[in-house]
Amino acid sequence: MKVNSWSELTDVILLRKISFLLIFFTVFLFSYALLAWLDFLPELVEQPAETEVAEIIAVEVAPAPVVLEEPITKQEPTNPVYPTNIYIAALGRNIPVLNPTSRNITDLDAALLKGAVRHPDSATLERTGTVFLLGHSSYLPVVRNKAFQAFNDIQKLKWGDLIEVTTAEGMYIYRVDKVYRAKAQDVTVPIAGQEKRLFLATCNSFGSTDDRYIVEAELLETKLY
Repeated sequence: MKVNSWSELTDVILLRKISFLLIFFTVFLFSYALLAWLDFLPELVEQPAETEVAEIIAVEVAPAPVVLEEPITKQEPTNPVYPTNIYIAALGRNIPVLNPTSRNITDLDAALLKGAVRHPDSATLERTGTVFLLGHSSYLPVVRNKAFQAFNDIQKLKWGDLIEVTTAEGMYIYRVDKVYRAKAQDVTVPIAGQEKRLFLATCNSFGSTDDRYIVEAELLETKLY
């Protein structure tokens, strides 16, 4: 390109800068949209308010991602009651619950792709002890599988919030009494006991060592159909 004057040279340089910026932002926006569609963008993790989350003061260190104390071997019921859905009113979320029989991490991870999962070693709803449910949480801007957001924001629950667990036979209503954060290797769930309780836990992958948010709740009421 032949330039006849300083003014024309300045115009050419300015035009090329504008063209470069337009091409740069077009490529950037296209790349961002593609990464978001592929779920490759980093997660934005919301930190809970200090007043809403009680940090663990003393825990029992365990080698597994989640340790279940005293797996239930007594009270063998004739008709075990399995959770089918969990509704958390404070979050406006209704989540399907799966009940796999395998303890294999790969099988549990596969079940988590469809909703929340009751750990097979935990109590069923008619028993005394703890019903332990796991679910994914994700804060990516674009999530194609909503199961990855099953337990989003459970760390925001407060004492007194209600959790409804439905079954083929009725509904079990629990009240939140504790919310906290812990490393996966430090989480110990007391499965046996004289009370009927519910534990919720988030996880990116069942075998991961990422932190978990844990919600503990006690049974308030049972409504059978």
